[in-house]
Amino acid sequence: MEEEFYSIIKLVSGEEVFSLISIDENDGDPIVILQNPLIMKMIHAPHGMQHVKVKPWIDLSTEDFFMIRPDKILTMTESEDKKLIDIYNNFISEEEEDIKIRPNNGGSIKPSSDMGYISSVDDARKNLENVFKFKPKES
Repeated sequence: MEEEFYSIIKLVSGEEVFSLISIDENDGDPIVILQNPLIMKMIHAPHGMQHVKVKPWIDLSTEDFFMIRPDKILTMTESEDKKLIDIYNNFISEEEEDIKIRPNNGGSIKPSSDMGYISSVDDARKNLENVFKFKPKES
C-alpha cells in the first residue's frame, strides 16, 4: 500500500469527493482506498461571500473506509490546500465527537462554560436577588 494523501476525485458518476486516500496495487489490479470521503460544495452567497457545504459521501454508512476501482474514477488530483484539509479534518473530528456523545446519554448534552453556560436559573435568580437586596453603607 502506498503513502496516504489528500485528494479531490471526480468519479464517472459526476460526484466530486474529497478524501484521504491510498492506493493498493493488489498484484497489478489497483484499488483506491478512500478514508472518510466527503462531498464539499462551494455555496456562493450574496455580497461575494463563499461557504463550503460539507457532507459525508455516503450518508447512512458507519464505515470509514471505501474501496473504488480506478475505472470508476474520471480524474483525481492531490490536494495540499490547507483550508480544504482543515475543513476535512474538523468535520471528521466533529463527526467522531457526535458518535461518542450519542450512545452514552441518548443525545442530550450537558452545557459547559465553553457553550456559554454560566449558572442554572435558580442560582442566577439567587445571585440577582442578593445584588438588589444589598444596601451599601452610607458614609
